[in-house]
Amino acid sequence: MRLAVVLFNLGGPDSPGEIESFLRNLFSDPAILSVPGFVRAPLGRFIARRRAPIAREIYAKIGGRSPILEETQAQASAVESILQARGHDARSFIAMRYSRPSSKDCAGDVAAWKPGKIVLLPLYPQYSTTTTASSFEAWNGAARGIDVPTSRVCCYPQEKGFVAAVAELIGEAWSRRKSGIGYRLLFSAHGLPERIVSRGDPYRWQVERSAAAIVDRLGIRDLDWQVCYQSRVGPLKWIGPATDAEILRAGAEGKGVIVAPIAFVSEHSETLVELDIEYAHLARGCGVPDYLRVPTVGTRPAFVEGLADLVERAAAVTCGTASGADGRICPVAFRACPMGIS
Repeated sequence: MRLAVVLFNLGGPDSPGEIESFLRNLFSDPAILSVPGFVRAPLGRFIARRRAPIAREIYAKIGGRSPILEETQAQASAVESILQARGHDARSFIAMRYSRPSSKDCAGDVAAWKPGKIVLLPLYPQYSTTTTASSFEAWNGAARGIDVPTSRVCCYPQEKGFVAAVAELIGEAWSRRKSGIGYRLLFSAHGLPERIVSRGDPYRWQVERSAAAIVDRLGIRDLDWQVCYQSRVGPLKWIGPATDAEILRAGAEGKGVIVAPIAFVSEHSETLVELDIEYAHLARGCGVPDYLRVPTVGTRPAFVEGLADLVERAAAVTCGTASGADGRICPVAFRACPMGIS
């Protein structure tokens, strides 16, 4: 049986000329801008136009474009190779949420390949209505004419391959510590407005579960660590603590900082600019004696092996949702969990 694996990611502009259209797509998403539809389109265009000059400055620091497509292609190829080595007639496809290839582009390619089964695999380890659910919704619209059994992976915050890969990378950074300095490990994730979490979105809870699993895997005695959140935008109150605030706190306490992305699995502007440039500059200016940044998991073998395991788990489900565990992960208070309550 032909197995199509659709990997979802955020996407990013391929050139300076595509930055505004990327932002327009982002702010046209009802999961991001929750206002009535007749308001969203013009408001999204207005926000995109206003933010485009700032975004161009950000992307100019990394060559004017996002590397996320190439990163995702490498991950898709790695997962495909592992599945084929395990005996599956598998092929990977990519659907970006806010850039090309879009879900529509991807659905056309999948339909042309004529699979017997489709597995939807988000490259977001922790589930959120703003990422995974939005990608599923876009796919459902684009794939309306594809009559093929389809299963989806909703989340894998504590999946052993993901946890092992992040722990390995942190361990490598840990080995570069300077003597005589105490370090704090910061697990940095993209932030969310508090009102989204208050509606039952499990993202923050899942991020905390990921961090705890990685700390347990590291096995470092008396490890000083903290979960924090980056990339807040606009006047709304966002979940915290903020990564920049934690860097300032570390500086005031004379602590070295090791920053590990915990919700990003690909390098892009928020790691290459925000973490590597802006927060590194902040750390130097506020007295942090050493600043180390852990890479994203990318195509780390443990991670892509774990993704292949997730695909096989989901492929065994006739049609429905699978997670990185047996059944529902989230407590019942998280109403946005896509697995329902059994």
